[in-house]
Amino acid sequence: MVPLDVLRLLALSTLWGVSFIFMRVAAPEFGAVSLIFIRMGVAALLLSPLLLVRRHLVLVWQYKVPLTVLSVTNHVLPFSLLAYATLSLEAGFTSLINATTPLFTALIGMMFFATAVTRQQYLGLAIAFVGVYVLSGNRLDFSVGGDGWSILAALAATLCYGVAGNFTKQRLSHLPVQVVAGGSTALSALILLIPGLLLWPDTMPSTQAWLNTLALALFSTALAFLVYFQLLSSAGATATSTVTFLVPVSALGWGYVFLGETISLPVWLGMAITLFGTAITTRLIRFGRPKPATDQAPM
Repeated sequence: MVPLDVLRLLALSTLWGVSFIFMRVAAPEFGAVSLIFIRMGVAALLLSPLLLVRRHLVLVWQYKVPLTVLSVTNHVLPFSLLAYATLSLEAGFTSLINATTPLFTALIGMMFFATAVTRQQYLGLAIAFVGVYVLSGNRLDFSVGGDGWSILAALAATLCYGVAGNFTKQRLSHLPVQVVAGGSTALSALILLIPGLLLWPDTMPSTQAWLNTLALALFSTALAFLVYFQLLSSAGATATSTVTFLVPVSALGWGYVFLGETISLPVWLGMAITLFGTAITTRLIRFGRPKPATDQAPM
Protein backbone atom coordinates (compact mmCIF):
# COMPACT_ATOMS: atom_id res chain seq x y z
CA MET A 1 0.00 0.00 0.00
CA VAL A 2 1.49 3.32 -1.10
CA PRO A 3 1.64 6.28 1.34
CA LEU A 4 -1.31 8.01 -0.35
CA ASP A 5 -3.46 4.92 0.21
CA VAL A 6 -2.42 4.84 3.87
CA LEU A 7 -3.64 8.42 4.22
CA ARG A 8 -6.88 7.50 2.47
CA LEU A 9 -7.34 4.56 4.82
CA LEU A 10 -6.82 6.73 7.89
CA ALA A 11 -9.13 9.42 6.50
CA LEU A 12 -11.84 6.86 5.74
CA SER A 13 -11.65 5.33 9.23
CA THR A 14 -11.98 8.80 10.73
CA LEU A 15 -14.93 9.77 8.52
CA TRP A 16 -16.81 6.54 9.24
CA GLY A 17 -15.82 6.49 12.89
CA VAL A 18 -17.22 9.95 13.56
CA SER A 19 -20.47 9.00 11.76
CA PHE A 20 -21.51 7.06 14.86
CA ILE A 21 -21.13 10.25 16.90
CA PHE A 22 -23.23 12.24 14.43
CA MET A 23 -25.97 9.59 14.51
CA ARG A 24 -25.86 9.30 18.28
CA VAL A 25 -26.51 13.04 18.61
CA ALA A 26 -29.01 13.53 15.77
CA ALA A 27 -31.08 10.31 15.79
CA PRO A 28 -33.04 11.04 19.00
CA GLU A 29 -34.43 14.26 17.49
CA PHE A 30 -34.89 13.23 13.86
CA GLY A 31 -35.73 9.58 14.30
CA ALA A 32 -33.77 6.87 12.48
CA VAL A 33 -35.53 6.94 9.09
CA SER A 34 -35.86 10.72 8.71
CA LEU A 35 -32.22 11.14 9.71
CA ILE A 36 -31.04 8.75 6.99
CA PHE A 37 -33.39 10.41 4.48
CA ILE A 38 -31.63 13.74 5.08
CA ARG A 39 -28.25 11.99 5.08
CA MET A 40 -28.80 10.38 1.67
CA GLY A 41 -30.68 13.35 0.19
CA VAL A 42 -27.90 15.84 0.94
CA ALA A 43 -25.23 13.35 -0.12
CA ALA A 44 -27.08 12.74 -3.38
CA LEU A 45 -27.07 16.47 -4.12
CA LEU A 46 -23.37 16.67 -3.35
CA LEU A 47 -22.55 13.68 -5.57
CA SER A 48 -24.92 14.63 -8.40
CA PRO A 49 -22.12 16.24 -10.50
CA LEU A 50 -20.67 12.73 -10.88
CA LEU A 51 -23.71 11.81 -12.97
CA LEU A 52 -23.70 14.83 -15.29
CA VAL A 53 -21.76 12.86 -17.88
CA ARG A 54 -24.31 11.40 -20.30
CA ARG A 55 -22.60 8.00 -20.30
CA HIS A 56 -22.97 7.78 -16.53
CA LEU A 57 -26.68 8.58 -16.69
CA VAL A 58 -27.13 5.88 -19.33
CA LEU A 59 -25.35 3.35 -17.11
CA VAL A 60 -27.48 4.29 -14.09
CA TRP A 61 -30.62 3.70 -16.12
CA GLN A 62 -29.26 0.48 -17.62
CA TYR A 63 -28.31 -0.91 -14.20
CA LYS A 64 -31.16 0.65 -12.23
CA VAL A 65 -32.32 -2.70 -10.78
CA PRO A 66 -28.94 -3.87 -9.37
CA LEU A 67 -28.19 -0.32 -8.22
CA THR A 68 -31.51 -0.30 -6.38
CA VAL A 69 -30.61 -3.60 -4.70
CA LEU A 70 -27.28 -2.05 -3.68
CA SER A 71 -29.05 1.07 -2.41
CA VAL A 72 -31.36 -0.95 -0.18
CA THR A 73 -28.75 -3.39 1.15
CA ASN A 74 -25.80 -1.01 1.52
CA HIS A 75 -27.45 2.32 2.39
CA VAL A 76 -31.16 2.41 3.19
CA LEU A 77 -31.50 -0.59 5.51
CA PRO A 78 -28.11 -0.67 7.28
CA PHE A 79 -27.90 3.09 7.80
CA SER A 80 -31.43 3.16 9.22
CA LEU A 81 -30.76 0.14 11.45
CA LEU A 82 -27.54 1.67 12.80
CA ALA A 83 -29.30 4.99 13.42
CA TYR A 84 -31.97 3.09 15.36
CA ALA A 85 -29.25 1.27 17.33
CA THR A 86 -27.59 4.54 18.35
CA LEU A 87 -30.84 5.65 20.00
CA SER A 88 -29.84 3.49 22.97
CA LEU A 89 -26.33 2.14 22.32
CA GLU A 90 -23.12 4.11 22.77
CA ALA A 91 -21.50 5.24 19.53
CA GLY A 92 -18.31 3.27 20.22
CA PHE A 93 -20.21 0.12 21.16
CA THR A 94 -22.29 0.31 17.97
CA SER A 95 -19.13 0.67 15.88
CA LEU A 96 -17.71 -2.48 17.48
CA ILE A 97 -20.74 -4.48 16.40
CA ASN A 98 -20.44 -2.93 12.94
CA ALA A 99 -16.89 -4.34 12.78
CA THR A 100 -18.38 -7.81 12.25
CA THR A 101 -19.23 -6.88 8.63
CA PRO A 102 -16.43 -9.05 7.11
CA LEU A 103 -17.80 -12.06 8.99
CA PHE A 104 -21.21 -11.73 7.41
CA THR A 105 -19.60 -10.97 4.05
CA ALA A 106 -17.78 -14.31 4.23
CA LEU A 107 -20.87 -16.20 5.43
CA ILE A 108 -23.17 -14.74 2.78
CA GLY A 109 -20.56 -15.39 0.10
CA MET A 110 -20.22 -19.01 1.20
CA MET A 111 -23.97 -19.63 1.46
CA PHE A 112 -25.34 -17.80 -1.57
CA PHE A 113 -22.50 -16.75 -3.88
CA ALA A 114 -20.49 -20.01 -4.14
CA THR A 115 -17.45 -18.47 -2.47
CA ALA A 116 -14.88 -20.92 -1.15
CA VAL A 117 -14.01 -20.63 2.54
CA THR A 118 -10.94 -22.27 4.05
CA ARG A 119 -10.81 -24.18 7.34
CA GLN A 120 -8.80 -21.35 8.86
CA GLN A 121 -11.55 -18.93 7.91
CA TYR A 122 -14.13 -21.17 9.58
CA LEU A 123 -11.95 -20.95 12.70
CA GLY A 124 -11.85 -17.17 12.37
CA LEU A 125 -15.63 -17.01 12.06
CA ALA A 126 -16.08 -19.14 15.18
CA ILE A 127 -13.64 -17.03 17.20
CA ALA A 128 -15.21 -13.78 16.03
CA PHE A 129 -18.74 -14.82 16.93
CA VAL A 130 -17.52 -15.85 20.39
CA GLY A 131 -16.15 -12.32 20.64
CA VAL A 132 -19.51 -10.87 19.61
CA TYR A 133 -21.17 -12.85 22.40
CA VAL A 134 -18.60 -11.66 24.96
CA LEU A 135 -19.08 -8.12 23.65
CA SER A 136 -22.85 -8.00 23.82
CA GLY A 137 -24.19 -11.10 25.59
CA ASN A 138 -24.77 -9.39 28.93
CA ARG A 139 -26.74 -6.60 27.19
CA LEU A 140 -29.20 -8.79 25.27
CA ASP A 141 -32.16 -7.63 27.32
CA PHE A 142 -35.36 -7.49 25.25
CA SER A 143 -37.56 -6.00 27.97
CA VAL A 144 -38.70 -2.37 27.83
CA GLY A 145 -35.64 -0.16 28.08
CA GLY A 146 -33.25 -3.04 27.27
CA ASP A 147 -30.57 -3.01 24.58
CA GLY A 148 -31.45 -6.34 22.94
CA TRP A 149 -33.36 -5.00 19.95
CA SER A 150 -30.77 -2.31 19.28
CA ILE A 151 -27.97 -4.89 19.27
CA LEU A 152 -29.95 -7.09 16.87
CA ALA A 153 -30.55 -4.05 14.65
CA ALA A 154 -26.81 -3.33 14.50
CA LEU A 155 -26.09 -6.98 13.67
CA ALA A 156 -28.81 -6.92 10.99
CA ALA A 157 -27.06 -3.89 9.47
CA THR A 158 -23.81 -5.82 9.16
CA LEU A 159 -25.74 -8.69 7.57
CA CYS A 160 -27.04 -6.22 4.98
CA TYR A 161 -23.48 -5.05 4.33
CA GLY A 162 -22.48 -8.68 3.80
CA VAL A 163 -25.16 -9.10 1.15
CA ALA A 164 -24.24 -5.79 -0.49
CA GLY A 165 -20.52 -6.58 -0.63
CA ASN A 166 -21.02 -9.89 -2.39
CA PHE A 167 -23.72 -8.53 -4.70
CA THR A 168 -21.59 -5.55 -5.71
CA LYS A 169 -18.62 -7.75 -6.50
CA GLN A 170 -20.76 -10.03 -8.67
CA ARG A 171 -23.01 -7.51 -10.45
CA LEU A 172 -21.52 -4.00 -10.27
CA SER A 173 -17.73 -4.22 -9.96
CA HIS A 174 -17.26 -3.39 -13.67
CA LEU A 175 -19.06 -0.03 -13.44
CA PRO A 176 -17.24 3.31 -12.93
CA VAL A 177 -17.10 4.33 -9.27
CA GLN A 178 -18.98 7.54 -10.12
CA VAL A 179 -21.94 5.51 -11.30
CA VAL A 180 -21.97 3.20 -8.28
CA ALA A 181 -21.50 5.98 -5.71
CA GLY A 182 -23.67 8.65 -7.30
CA GLY A 183 -26.35 6.33 -8.63
CA SER A 184 -26.85 4.30 -5.46
CA THR A 185 -26.91 7.43 -3.30
CA ALA A 186 -29.53 9.13 -5.49
CA LEU A 187 -31.70 6.00 -5.56
CA SER A 188 -31.41 5.69 -1.77
CA ALA A 189 -32.68 9.25 -1.33
CA LEU A 190 -35.59 8.51 -3.66
CA ILE A 191 -36.49 5.30 -1.79
CA LEU A 192 -36.42 7.14 1.55
CA LEU A 193 -38.40 10.17 0.36
CA ILE A 194 -41.90 9.04 1.39
CA PRO A 195 -40.92 7.15 4.60
CA GLY A 196 -38.66 10.03 5.63
CA LEU A 197 -41.43 12.59 5.23
CA LEU A 198 -44.13 10.43 6.82
CA LEU A 199 -41.95 9.84 9.89
CA TRP A 200 -40.72 13.43 10.13
CA PRO A 201 -40.60 14.56 13.79
CA ASP A 202 -43.43 16.72 15.10
CA THR A 203 -40.96 19.05 16.77
CA MET A 204 -38.33 20.76 14.63
CA PRO A 205 -34.90 19.34 15.51
CA SER A 206 -32.42 21.62 17.20
CA THR A 207 -29.56 23.43 15.49
CA GLN A 208 -27.14 20.96 17.03
CA ALA A 209 -29.06 18.02 15.53
CA TRP A 210 -29.15 19.69 12.11
CA LEU A 211 -25.42 20.42 12.17
CA ASN A 212 -24.65 16.80 13.06
CA THR A 213 -26.98 15.56 10.31
CA LEU A 214 -25.40 17.79 7.67
CA ALA A 215 -21.94 16.73 8.82
CA LEU A 216 -23.06 13.10 8.56
CA ALA A 217 -24.16 13.66 4.96
CA LEU A 218 -21.17 15.76 3.88
CA PHE A 219 -18.25 14.08 5.59
CA SER A 220 -19.34 10.55 6.50
CA THR A 221 -21.34 9.87 3.32
CA ALA A 222 -20.47 11.95 0.23
CA LEU A 223 -16.77 12.49 1.02
CA ALA A 224 -16.36 9.04 2.58
CA PHE A 225 -17.85 7.33 -0.50
CA LEU A 226 -15.37 9.11 -2.77
CA VAL A 227 -12.42 8.15 -0.55
CA TYR A 228 -13.68 4.58 -0.22
CA PHE A 229 -14.05 3.94 -3.95
CA GLN A 230 -10.69 5.60 -4.69
CA LEU A 231 -9.04 3.38 -2.10
CA LEU A 232 -10.82 0.30 -3.39
CA SER A 233 -9.63 1.04 -6.92
CA SER A 234 -6.05 1.82 -5.92
CA ALA A 235 -5.28 -0.59 -3.06
CA GLY A 236 -7.73 -3.42 -3.69
CA ALA A 237 -10.41 -5.07 -1.58
CA THR A 238 -8.11 -6.84 0.90
CA ALA A 239 -6.21 -3.71 1.88
CA THR A 240 -9.40 -1.65 1.99
CA SER A 241 -11.03 -4.17 4.34
CA THR A 242 -8.51 -3.24 7.05
CA VAL A 243 -10.60 -0.12 7.63
CA THR A 244 -12.85 -2.48 9.62
CA PHE A 245 -10.22 -2.53 12.37
CA LEU A 246 -9.67 1.22 12.41
CA VAL A 247 -13.27 2.46 12.44
CA PRO A 248 -14.01 1.20 16.01
CA VAL A 249 -10.79 2.78 17.27
CA SER A 250 -11.82 6.07 15.69
CA ALA A 251 -15.40 5.83 16.97
CA LEU A 252 -14.26 4.93 20.49
CA GLY A 253 -11.90 7.90 20.49
CA TRP A 254 -14.53 10.34 19.23
CA GLY A 255 -17.08 8.93 21.67
CA TYR A 256 -14.71 9.46 24.59
CA VAL A 257 -13.76 13.01 23.54
CA PHE A 258 -17.17 14.38 22.57
CA LEU A 259 -19.71 12.25 24.44
CA GLY A 260 -17.73 11.12 27.48
CA GLU A 261 -18.35 7.44 26.67
CA THR A 262 -16.33 4.83 28.50
CA ILE A 263 -15.73 1.18 27.63
CA SER A 264 -15.88 -1.64 30.19
CA LEU A 265 -13.35 -4.48 30.45
CA PRO A 266 -15.75 -7.11 28.96
CA VAL A 267 -16.27 -4.85 25.95
CA TRP A 268 -12.51 -4.48 25.45
CA LEU A 269 -12.14 -8.25 25.74
CA GLY A 270 -14.99 -8.89 23.33
CA MET A 271 -13.54 -6.38 20.88
CA ALA A 272 -10.12 -8.05 20.99
CA ILE A 273 -11.59 -11.52 20.37
CA THR A 274 -13.89 -10.27 17.61
CA LEU A 275 -11.17 -8.39 15.76
CA PHE A 276 -8.76 -11.33 16.09
CA GLY A 277 -11.33 -13.66 14.55
CA THR A 278 -12.09 -11.09 11.87
CA ALA A 279 -8.39 -10.82 11.01
CA ILE A 280 -8.28 -14.59 10.49
CA THR A 281 -11.50 -14.55 8.45
CA THR A 282 -10.23 -11.77 6.16
CA ARG A 283 -6.85 -13.59 5.93
CA LEU A 284 -4.88 -10.70 7.39
CA ILE A 285 -3.61 -13.34 9.81
CA ARG A 286 -2.63 -16.63 8.19
CA PHE A 287 -1.34 -19.91 9.54
CA GLY A 288 0.90 -22.23 7.54
CA ARG A 289 1.52 -21.88 3.84
CA PRO A 290 -0.47 -19.34 1.83
CA LYS A 291 -3.42 -20.83 -0.03
CA PRO A 292 -4.17 -20.19 -3.71
CA ALA A 293 -6.09 -17.01 -4.46
CA THR A 294 -9.19 -19.05 -5.39
CA ASP A 295 -9.56 -20.02 -1.71
CA GLN A 296 -9.92 -16.48 -0.54
CA ALA A 297 -13.23 -15.13 0.59
CA PRO A 298 -14.42 -11.77 -0.74
CA MET A 299 -13.75 -8.64 1.25
